[in-house]
Amino acid sequence: MLRDAIRSLAEAKIAPHAAAVDEEARFPREALEALVANDLHAVHVPEEYGGAGADALATVIVIEEVARVCVSSSLIPAVNKLGSLPVILSGSEELKKKYMAPLAKGEAMFSYALSEPDAGSDAAGMKTKAVRDGDHWILNGVKRWITNAGESEYYTVMAVTDPTKRSKGISAFVVEKSDEGVSFGAPEKKLGIKGSPTREVYLDNVRIPADRMIGEEGTGFATAMKTLDHTRITIAAQALGVAQGALDYAKGYVQERKQFGKAIADFQGIQFMLADMAMKIEAARALTYQAAAASERGDKNLTFQGAAAKCFASDVAMEVTTDAVQLLGGYGYTRDYPVERMMRDAKITQIYEGTNQVQRIVMARNLP
Repeated sequence: MLRDAIRSLAEAKIAPHAAAVDEEARFPREALEALVANDLHAVHVPEEYGGAGADALATVIVIEEVARVCVSSSLIPAVNKLGSLPVILSGSEELKKKYMAPLAKGEAMFSYALSEPDAGSDAAGMKTKAVRDGDHWILNGVKRWITNAGESEYYTVMAVTDPTKRSKGISAFVVEKSDEGVSFGAPEKKLGIKGSPTREVYLDNVRIPADRMIGEEGTGFATAMKTLDHTRITIAAQALGVAQGALDYAKGYVQERKQFGKAIADFQGIQFMLADMAMKIEAARALTYQAAAASERGDKNLTFQGAAAKCFASDVAMEVTTDAVQLLGGYGYTRDYPVERMMRDAKITQIYEGTNQVQRIVMARNLP
């Protein structure tokens, strides 16, 4: 029922704008409005803070179905979870009440600020600093590759509070867009997900109350890593969705397209391609849903499961979308058809929230 409801909404309210959102590289306002109106923009927020209280699997299905028609739009529910999960996992009760309620109501979005110009895969090498000043902290630094930056009202920001301790000297804070000293760089010009703005966030003597620290001092990096264990599964969901969207489109196309006097779907070479695409998507779906169940239960092998789901599903998405372009031939290479957009959008799932090379390191260190 959940999947049917989201698919209907996505096809009616999000899909019609997907090509224009990509072409114009603009934020998918229509998708945000449709998701908020149907309480699907941040389904993970617990009921006690006014949210839908969806479990990890339901959240995956929402993201998957939105990504099937528009990956940029699927970053609304995905990044709202990524940005707010540190508060849910480690924040004080006061912090949860203050920030989860506006998120649940759709009055604000939440972004996640971990990466920096010189701290990508090596996130512990960050340089953004937070210095205590009485009842406040003063933050200075630059965060890069921040999804939905400028659109989101709230940001989970990781900053160094004790430079002598490397990862154990990093703390997490909630920064608001309206805080004095917060500004944004120009949107990055990207290969895909063009409807989701990616910008630098500048923190110039940003003074925030001490109670906006998430958890204890020095626990920020641990919270960041714990968050990614759960949210990598949402990237797997995006990958799954875009792969399914590409397969669905290609399947329809090959039944219509005629060459040598018959539909190209009748050729065994084409049938085998479609069979392989479908088989790999189903394998990715099984792994992703299994990881979502592990996330919900808090299984001890979640780190491996999340990394495996994200890595496998994103590799499948790149392969399937590339094959979909091939199945459409010359038409697949044009912007008149959606599969080239899907192929461009799929690529990022192999990169963000930890490159697939990093996922393999994570898996190797956490073999079940």
